[in-house]
Amino acid sequence: MSVNKERQSIKEWPIDERPREKAMLHGIASLSKSELLAILVGSGNDEESAVAMMKRVLASCGDSIAELARLSVDDLCQFRGIGPAKAITIVAACELWKRRAGDEKPEDMRITSSKDLYGYFYPILCDSPVERCYVLMLNNMNRVIDHSLIGSGGLTATVVDIRLVIREALLKRATTIALCHNHPSGNIKPSREDDKLTENLSQACKVMNIRMLDHIVLTDGAYYSYSDEGRM
Repeated sequence: MSVNKERQSIKEWPIDERPREKAMLHGIASLSKSELLAILVGSGNDEESAVAMMKRVLASCGDSIAELARLSVDDLCQFRGIGPAKAITIVAACELWKRRAGDEKPEDMRITSSKDLYGYFYPILCDSPVERCYVLMLNNMNRVIDHSLIGSGGLTATVVDIRLVIREALLKRATTIALCHNHPSGNIKPSREDDKLTENLSQACKVMNIRMLDHIVLTDGAYYSYSDEGRM
């Protein structure tokens, strides 16, 4: 695309090159990431078309939707031409992308390994900027009943009330549970607090006749499993 075209309003482009019309003619899959985002934001700024503006935003994220999903409304508003309304639209689209990945699990999904557990929670936690901890409730066949957020904290820690974990398991009539929390720093090594939580929750589960399957520490692309490491 030439420099002049980058500055033109999309309305000035040939009809078959405009994102909406292009999608109608050739299918939505024919659009680039920047063209898809341009449809969402609707307009660019006084120096760029919507497509050029979104190309610039994506370039700052390494052309990665996953990295774009990490940006907050305030982060997006730092880009010329993006205000709160456009920023919220982008954030909402990224949230839908994340939830779609989570919705693709079958209702009777079984969790039999740390890899299964990581696959379940990755779409939920992959772009969280703060630590969050979830409990996964399973039946006696290790089939998923439900999951619940039981702790949310800062960049390096979260507080989990063991009584809340046990309560969630009892309310859902779970016979097995697994714990998962993320490390936004990217370091998969569990902390001393993580070790203490795992030990205390494991003991509480034994008292309540609930099996604790695993506790994993999740990062973007890797995880640590207490079960795999023989620490359960």
